[in-house]
Amino acid sequence: MFVDRSDRVTPRAAFRAYGVAVTPGRDGPCALVAGHGCRNRLYTWRNGELVDSAPGAVANETGHAVGVAAGDLDADGREELYVHNTDSYEGETRDTDLLLDPVGDPADHPRGRWRDLFGRGINAGRDNFRAGRSVAVVDRYGTGRYGVVVASHGEPLRFYELGEDGELSDMAGEVGLDFVGRGRSLLAAPIVSDRTDLFVGVQNGPNRLFRNDDGHFTEVADEVGVDAPAVDARGTTLVDDALAVCSWEGPNALFVPDECDSSGGRVGARSSATDGGRAGFVDRTPAVFAEPSRVRTAVTTDFDNDGHDEVFVNTLGTANRLFRRHQTPDGPRLSALDLGPATEPDGLGTGAAVADFDGDGVRELLVVHGEVESQPVSLYAPADPGDRYLRVRPLTAAGAPARGAAVSLETDEWCRRRVVCGGSGYLCQMEPVAHFGLGDATPERVVVRWPDGRERVVTAPDPRTEHELSHPSR
Repeated sequence: MFVDRSDRVTPRAAFRAYGVAVTPGRDGPCALVAGHGCRNRLYTWRNGELVDSAPGAVANETGHAVGVAAGDLDADGREELYVHNTDSYEGETRDTDLLLDPVGDPADHPRGRWRDLFGRGINAGRDNFRAGRSVAVVDRYGTGRYGVVVASHGEPLRFYELGEDGELSDMAGEVGLDFVGRGRSLLAAPIVSDRTDLFVGVQNGPNRLFRNDDGHFTEVADEVGVDAPAVDARGTTLVDDALAVCSWEGPNALFVPDECDSSGGRVGARSSATDGGRAGFVDRTPAVFAEPSRVRTAVTTDFDNDGHDEVFVNTLGTANRLFRRHQTPDGPRLSALDLGPATEPDGLGTGAAVADFDGDGVRELLVVHGEVESQPVSLYAPADPGDRYLRVRPLTAAGAPARGAAVSLETDEWCRRRVVCGGSGYLCQMEPVAHFGLGDATPERVVVRWPDGRERVVTAPDPRTEHELSHPSR
């Protein structure tokens, strides 16, 4: 499936890395890689290479970063960067987190100047010293102002929102995200509502799923069938509308909405008369996918643009795995694929993300390593990608990525849904673009639903194109 392009990452050096998040930059997507006990990296595609160009505040030479995410907290059209630092397994940590706000010329974003909002006087005493893991962003009202969720490990979940005066407030208890436990992975997406819900993968389970009820959250994991107490959750990803929850040395699970038809498309939001939520999920885990491995993160995309999703499963100290999703009358089927060099049998994987770094309409795979010892990051590209794709980039009213927006594509052969990533995998966040491989299908209609419920429809969208869509209020 893949060819190794790691020689295009510069400087080529071994270091201890954990999560990776992708945010837009002046020259294309930038990948923020969490350095643990060393500098963070900010990789940007320049002159045919991924070059580290992290300014000092982003590099943070002495931090112990694990989870990272990007989102526009102040609705100025540029994404802030959240870096979760922890030097302990659970409880409290000596390192505090960073919330990096871009300042200066917007044309320099994100390689320009930054200030840490935790370091401002108005936020004295509000630092996060709770050891945690993943980070995600949620626009709970759909206003274009995002909050940051931090999955604490043995401590209460954090949910930071930024006031107009620059004051950071942990709103977790007030909005219903009052979970205490060993939170591992976070997935922010419309899962059981038409707003941005939050799935929390929990070590040794049960998992939590917080449904967004007009900006306040209600926990419904057991009710909808995704609590999965036997799964020691790590990587979590959406496979169209299905929820894949991968485990550390235990069986993985694939939960499919019982509202999906045999074509794999969404039948519709079947609402309950009492709570307005969708119907639940059923366990449709294929045996080949359930097989245990030492999973760290999981990523879903159509790497080769053939119209079928692939699920990449990144592991620690064992061979990575790749599955292709097919839809059958009996539900989804996953078949194993050969990764080629991306198998990495000796890789100490900690995170992975996808983005079209070089702008050719094909997503590359960036894999980071280093929990046990230092290793260089790896960059892979599909060996034989098709050239028919369609990419959709929804924006907020301020012009920032509309993370959490749901993008549905109808073709003459199938219907698929993608969610602009607010946080997924494990410790990671993908580029804020809905990417569709088309194969032989002809696109007929795109429907974008923003986190506030507003929609835009594009008929007969051009293939081989990235469509940037402004918010309906613009």
